[in-house]
Amino acid sequence: MGKKRVAIKRAEERLKKEVKKKLPKKVKECRLYISSSFNNTILTLTDLQGNVLFWTSAGYLGFKGTKKGTPFAASKSAEVMAEVINENNIEGVQVLIKGVGAGRESALRSLAVRGVNIVSIKDITPIPHNGCRPPKMRRV
Repeated sequence: MGKKRVAIKRAEERLKKEVKKKLPKKVKECRLYISSSFNNTILTLTDLQGNVLFWTSAGYLGFKGTKKGTPFAASKSAEVMAEVINENNIEGVQVLIKGVGAGRESALRSLAVRGVNIVSIKDITPIPHNGCRPPKMRRV
C-alpha cells in the first residue's frame, strides 16, 4: 500500500517539473505517437518531419513493475503530454496509436479531456497478413 502512494507522489512531482518544459522549436502542428504495450505506455511528440520534440512514459513518471501497464499510468503520462502541448501553444495534433495495451484508450481520452485539439486519430498497429512460415512436415 505504501509503494502506491510513493509512485503517485513521484508522478505528480514529475508532472510539475515537466510542465515548465519548452520545446526546442516552435511548431503549430505535430504528431503524437502512443505506443501501448502490456508492460508500458510511451507517448512521443514529433514535428511533421518526425523529429522528436518531447516524450514521456509511465515508467518515466515513477510507476514500477506491472503498474506501468495500467490505464491509470497511461492517463498520467497523457496528462504530462497535454500540459506540454497546451503550454507550447500547439494548435493541432495528429494521434497515431500503436499496440494492444490497456493504456491506449485511457491515454487518448485523457488528452481529449485536457483540451488538446486532436485533428486525426490513426491506428498503426502492425498486423500479420499471412503469418510466418509453418514448420516442416514431420517424418516418422
